[in-house]
Parts: sequence; C-alpha cells; structure tokens
Amino acid sequence: MLVADHALLINAVTYLGAAVVAVPLAKRLGLGSVLGYLLAGIAIGPWGLSLIANVEDILHFAEFGVVLLLFLIGLELNPKRLWAMRRPIFGLGGMQVALTTLLLSLCGLFLGLSMGAALVVAMGLSLSSTAIALQTLTEKNLLSTHAGGTSFSILLFQDIAVIPMMALIPLLGVTVGESGDPLIGLLKVVAAIGGIVILGHYLTRPIFRYIAQTRLPEIFTAFALLLVIGIALLMAAVDLSMALGSFLAGVLLAESEYRHELETEIAPFKGLLLGLFFISVGMSIDFGVLLERPWIIIGLVIGLVLIKLSVLWAVASVGREPIPLSQRPLFAFLLCQGGEFAFVLFSVARGAGALEASLADPLFVVVALSMVTTPLLLILYERVIAPRYSDMSEAREDDTVDEDGNPVIIAGFGRFGRVVGRLLTANRISTTVLDHDPDRIEMVRKFDYKVYYGNATRQATLHAAGAAKAKLLIVTVDDPAIALQVVEGARKHFPHLRILARAHDMDHAFELQRQGVELFQRELLESALLVGEEALKQLGFGAYRAKKAAHAFRDHDQVLYDALYEVDALEKHISITRQAREELERVLSADAEALGRRRNNGWD
Repeated sequence: MLVADHALLINAVTYLGAAVVAVPLAKRLGLGSVLGYLLAGIAIGPWGLSLIANVEDILHFAEFGVVLLLFLIGLELNPKRLWAMRRPIFGLGGMQVALTTLLLSLCGLFLGLSMGAALVVAMGLSLSSTAIALQTLTEKNLLSTHAGGTSFSILLFQDIAVIPMMALIPLLGVTVGESGDPLIGLLKVVAAIGGIVILGHYLTRPIFRYIAQTRLPEIFTAFALLLVIGIALLMAAVDLSMALGSFLAGVLLAESEYRHELETEIAPFKGLLLGLFFISVGMSIDFGVLLERPWIIIGLVIGLVLIKLSVLWAVASVGREPIPLSQRPLFAFLLCQGGEFAFVLFSVARGAGALEASLADPLFVVVALSMVTTPLLLILYERVIAPRYSDMSEAREDDTVDEDGNPVIIAGFGRFGRVVGRLLTANRISTTVLDHDPDRIEMVRKFDYKVYYGNATRQATLHAAGAAKAKLLIVTVDDPAIALQVVEGARKHFPHLRILARAHDMDHAFELQRQGVELFQRELLESALLVGEEALKQLGFGAYRAKKAAHAFRDHDQVLYDALYEVDALEKHISITRQAREELERVLSADAEALGRRRNNGWD
C-alpha cells in the first residue's frame, strides 16, 4: 500500500540517495561527477538493484535538464556575440557533422545496412552529448579555453543540425509520418520560431517587470519555468528540438535586465535534472543486449569513438586559428561520444520505419556506453596525456633573444605581467619579456607583443635575456614557488639587478622578503581596497571618509604584516590578527566620531 500510494516519493528518494552516495565517491576517486551519476543509474536500474522500473519515462522527463542547460547557455550569448561566433559554429561544426556522417555511413554500408538505415545511424551517431561536454567544461572551468570555445560552437551546430535531420528521417522510412503536407509542416516551424522571437523580444520583459513588482520570488521562478517548458513543448509540437528552442529563447533574453535573476532561479533545477538525465542514461543501458553480443557492442563503441576522435583531431587542425596541440586531445575527448539526441533520432526513425527495432536497440546501448567512455578518457587526459605535454614544453629549447641592452626584464606575461608591460611600453621603456607557457605566448603574439619562450629560473635564460646589463627584473609569474626560484637565481647570479615581484598573498610576500626582495606588491591588495572604498561610498560614506578608511586599513595592514613577519606559531599568528582587527575597528570608530564632531562644530 505504501509503495502504491507514494511511488513518486520513493523514486525520488532512490534517485537522490543514489546520487548522494555515488557522485561524491566518484569525485573523491577522481572520476568526475558525470561518471558518478552514470554509475548510480546502473546501480539502481534494471540490471543493478532493480529499484526503478519505468526507465524510458524517466529518460524523457530527465531530458528536460538538457533543455534548461541550453536555455542558460543562451542567456550568456547575446545575438551580437552569437553572430561573431558564426564561423566556428557553421564552419567547424558543419565540417565535423558532415565528415562524421560520411565516414559512419560508409561503415554502415560496409556492414550491410541499406542506404537509408546507414544514413540514419550515421546522422544520429555524429552528434555528441551536449549535457556531458558542457557539464565537464563548466565543472572544470574550460569554456574560456580555445578547446572549450570550439567544443561549444560544434555542440551548438549539432543542436541546430537536429532540425534537418528530423525532417529527413520520414523521407527515409517505409511509412509516411503524420506530418502530412511538407509545406504545412514548414509553415508550422516558421510560425513556432517566429512566435518564440516575438515572445522573447517583446512580451517577456513587461511580464517580468510586472512579476518583479509583486516582490514574490516564487512567482518569478514559476514564470521562468513556465516560459522554458512552454517553449520546449511548442518546439516539440512542430517536431523540432526542444533544446534548440530553449536556446533560442535564452539568446533573445540575453540582453534583458532580468537575465541574472533568471540564471539564479533556474540553475538549481538545471543541476538536479541534468543529474537525473545522467542517472537515467545509466539505467537505460540494456546489459541483456550487451551480454547477447558483447564483442559486437564493444567493437561498435570502440569504432565509434575512434572514428569521431579522428574527425575531431582533423577539425582541430584546420581553420584560421587551429586549436593548440596541447589542447587537441582534450577537445577530441570532450566530443567523441554519442549524444542524447541520438536517442530521439533513433526513436523517431524506428517509428517512421527507417530503422528496425533489432538495430535500434543495440544502438541505444552503443550510445549509452560511449557516454561512459568520456569521463574515463578525460581521466586519461588529465593523468597521463596532459603531463606529457607539460614535459614536452619543459623540453622545448628557449627562444633566441635578439634584443640586448633593454633596461627591464619581465618574467611572466599573464594578466598581471601584461598590465606592467603595457604601462612601461606606453612610456617608451624597452622590455624583454619571458614566459614559459607556449599557448599563452602564441595568444599574446597575435596582439603584436614580443614575448620569448624561456624558463626564467635558469641562469642561462636570464643571461640570454640581457640580465647582465639590465637594471630591473620584474617577476610576475603565476606560480608562487616558481617566482621564488626566479628570485633566488637572479640574486645569486645577477646581484646588481633590482627586483620587483608580484606577491600572491602575505605568506608569499614573507618568502620574497626573506629572499631579499624589498620591492613587492600583493596582487589583490590595492584593487580590493579600491572596491572596498567604492562600497563604502555606495553605502552612504562621504568620499573623504571612505578614502580615509581605506588609507587607515592600508596602514593597519602594513603594521600587521610587520608584526606577523617573524611569527611562526599558528596560535600566535591568530592572536596577533585578532588584536589587530580590534585595534583597526577602534581607530576607524574614533576617526568617524572625530569627523562627526568637526561637522557638528562647522569645521567641515
């Protein structure tokens, strides 16, 4: 009786319990959250503990997580930025889909499939998993990399390509679907997209404004979900990709003043539903088909992954800006699996008679297992391949420096070093810039910066850069430990050099000072003080009082720094810090009272 009355709650407890156990464990083992969700799905599915029965229904519901993901991505891309990305989207994305479809179609024909079936299978398998790739890019903060940006462009093209693929499938089948007149179907598609454009551009803002005035956040959340679900259902009604429709809606709302509020309200639902999607994919793996023909299924999975890896590697090597060699394995591993839209395409093809059930069922297993390979390949990349590329960088010979006599050497040309270099160059001071990151050097050289590859921890590198004649060495490398090595080597071999250094924090500043560096700047101190000063102004402090408070804090921080410099014991460190904080509060309070008295007496 309990099971019948509370089946939904029991299923929810099962999903959440499996995720809470499996995902943190997978993360702790370095397997990633996606693989954790997949393993949780296998554990509770029909071939595990059999705790869930209606796997297909759950999979359809969980696909809504992908819809929300695409909506949130659309919010990050206004139409101008999307137009600027048109070349990688349609150029590289079109190349990837076309080449993969061609190769897989030839393989299908070689394996004895008909022309129509081979094309359907190839189209479905050419698509990658938007959910897995974007979740990985976001989780590992890789979207800003060249590989991450190109991956996103190709995924976006694949979502667009689903539309013509869906339209083509009924023509390849033995039956005519319920679409009827193709012209009417086209008009429905145009009307649906036009409706989304009008809704997103003209109607949603006044509605959001009206709801915001009620100051009821739960209604704002309800309307945000209603908007996404409604658009998804509208696209499904005209046989288009729900995810593409939600992405289009997100793009149209990207310039709305309510964009950040929408992101905040929808993000929790997206995370939960994406997790449910991965769990349902794990549950949907039919190990019965795998056990019947294990070597065939495994061979198909390996073949699919290898073909897509080859195509992706080729795509990464072409274009105006090829992906750097060190990032190509990451790019290929991110997109070499089958995608969630393959489930949709194969289901539609089976219903239209373009794909037999005896072929569709093994393909479902192949796609699901290929999804499992991605987290494993990424682990291989992080633990084996990436370190080797790092070793290759270490083995690279330093560039020949063709400048001699520049008064300044800058070691490290990241975000900190570039600001210093630009300031000196603007004042017509010649600098010799060294960096040890090949990808960064490749990037900054496009902006006409003259940067040499070289390891500044080596005496020979500094000597070649002109350290014997230079007056100043500015150390701005990202890694604190490497910065200390640069300073140590420079003071040992070029004692005449004055050294300015970027200190990452107070502890790093202590180490630099012990190395004899007297001129250093903690990288966040001044910018943080400026933000704090502006915050005080926004909260009603006068400009003079806010600036005086910032100066008082700077003086206090220097006193605290001097007091902590010789302290090693943690307990003593904490005690001094607490005393200094209380003293600062007393000083600022006294200053505020004195300022108030002056104003009351008419002195200010």
